[in-house]
Amino acid sequence: MPIPPTTHAEDLELLRSSAVAAGIIASGFFRREVKSWNKENATPVSEADILVDRYLAAALLQARPTYGWLSEETVDNPSRLDCERVFVVDPIDGTRGFLRGEDSWTVCLAVVENGVPVAGVVYAPMRDELYEATRDGGARLNGKPIKRRRRPGAPPVIPAAGAVHQQLQDAGLNYTRGPHYPSLAYRLVQVATGKLDAVVSRRGSQDWDIAAATVILDECGIDIADVCSGFPQFNRRDVRHGALAALGDMSLKPLLHAALIKVYGCPADEASSADQNSTDERI
Repeated sequence: MPIPPTTHAEDLELLRSSAVAAGIIASGFFRREVKSWNKENATPVSEADILVDRYLAAALLQARPTYGWLSEETVDNPSRLDCERVFVVDPIDGTRGFLRGEDSWTVCLAVVENGVPVAGVVYAPMRDELYEATRDGGARLNGKPIKRRRRPGAPPVIPAAGAVHQQLQDAGLNYTRGPHYPSLAYRLVQVATGKLDAVVSRRGSQDWDIAAATVILDECGIDIADVCSGFPQFNRRDVRHGALAALGDMSLKPLLHAALIKVYGCPADEASSADQNSTDERI
């Protein structure tokens, strides 16, 4: 008799327990002498990242051997593309902050099913904050439903890169520059809590940076989109995403999307430009 498929709630329970254990492992390295180095893309990685990644691979894949695996700290295996469900993992999101001793780093775990995140956990061990959600099952912070705090009349709080701030200022938007937490996932879930009103990111974030936060935001009714192509799709061959915006206030969408497109562009724009350049060269 075939074994019935695992429910999203059962997957979430596995992600939750694994994230807590991973957080304990990572916390043992926090604010101590840690070996670290730069990867080929110039981003930092530490021995803590690697150890946590190995623990998670063992724990999660032993429990769900038919699931695929995609992690920032594991060499990509294209076999994941043939899997209906895939673990998407960032063992320590915000490694730069972790190495500087900042406490907002997170462990990010998600299950993606047919390209869509269906269960996710963003865990900030040093802040004792565990954000979690399942698709159509709601989102919670430390076991309680996430309720976005409202600040009537206050200008929106938006963290962003300097070039994006310049575009927003030029457009005349009245807003407050928000704190820039090193963990993108942590920034994103703060739109759900109301601590931030919008979060944007440049092109180049990858599945493991945003998958867990995406299901949490989606369950909270927060719009998150690639400004060039719409709702992010996951577990593709290329796991990189375009410029992203997560919006707690949809009135910000026109200005923020326009600013991001102006600063970072869209792949279609680049293709058109490349085609034009090729035409110019032939003329």
